[in-house]
Amino acid sequence: MEQIVFLDRDTVRTEFRAPNFEHSWLDYPTTASEQILARLQDATIAITNKIPLRAGVLAQLPKLRLIMVAATGYDCIDVPYCRDHQIAVCNVRHYSSQSVAEHALMLMLNLHRNFVAYQMDVNAGDWQRTSTFCLNTHLIRDLQGSTLGLIGYGAIGQAVGRLASAFGMKILVGERKGIVDVRNGRVSFEQLLSESDCLSLHCPLTPETRGMIGTSELARMKKSAILVNCSRGGLVDESALVEALQQGEIAAAGVDVLSQEPPVNGNPLLAVNLPNLIITPHNAWASAQSQQNLADQIVNILESFIQGNPINLVS
Repeated sequence: MEQIVFLDRDTVRTEFRAPNFEHSWLDYPTTASEQILARLQDATIAITNKIPLRAGVLAQLPKLRLIMVAATGYDCIDVPYCRDHQIAVCNVRHYSSQSVAEHALMLMLNLHRNFVAYQMDVNAGDWQRTSTFCLNTHLIRDLQGSTLGLIGYGAIGQAVGRLASAFGMKILVGERKGIVDVRNGRVSFEQLLSESDCLSLHCPLTPETRGMIGTSELARMKKSAILVNCSRGGLVDESALVEALQQGEIAAAGVDVLSQEPPVNGNPLLAVNLPNLIITPHNAWASAQSQQNLADQIVNILESFIQGNPINLVS
């Protein structure tokens, strides 16, 4: 019988159907690092969203056969150790593409139309005091006719591009930073920075992409440009972004991710209150439909693994 342990069940707010094999399933709302070993001692299958599983702990879990990552990104798992010790690692793919894409477009729309600034003005009573029917004190821009630059063109990046195209935006897909030979259908990283009216990030966090948007990259962007990050907080130098927003190097930014989550130790972006900055709490992925897609896909992957036909293997 398989022993399934979900280390951070509270990250998924929907129901799971029971897998079609003999099993026990134990949920923990979340798990502290010092609790991992005890909770997985008898597990043959571990499910984790963001709880790290590193070699030191994995070496003490001889029964563990599968780590099921309840997300697409698997940087929380020591994949090389798992590969060397016959522990399968699977992830969930494409479950939230529509949700993240809609969230990215929401940020673009709000920032282009200065939604936060106008909401602050209404709350402060400025509309009530104006002499005309319309409060028109902040620049409002349409998405139509503007250029969207995409860094990362997987399922989510492509979904963002489709939605943006429906708004009449021109789409540019950027080549990876530092690549000289630009692939067909893409533009160089430097051209993407300089030509985009909106730059939207949809790539994984790797040693190569960490800090890819910093002071020099922000300086290359148009002063009228906006930055949207619904991918990973570590892609952006957050202190540099604050400075760029305050100094008018770029017009606005919308982020759904921070370099540390939850931001218990603070964050440069949270230390300021700017009308041209929108921060959402890493919930771009979390539509009801996406969470159900996630739960259904996890169970399908578990069943395929037990049947001897593993899918979505990363190790």
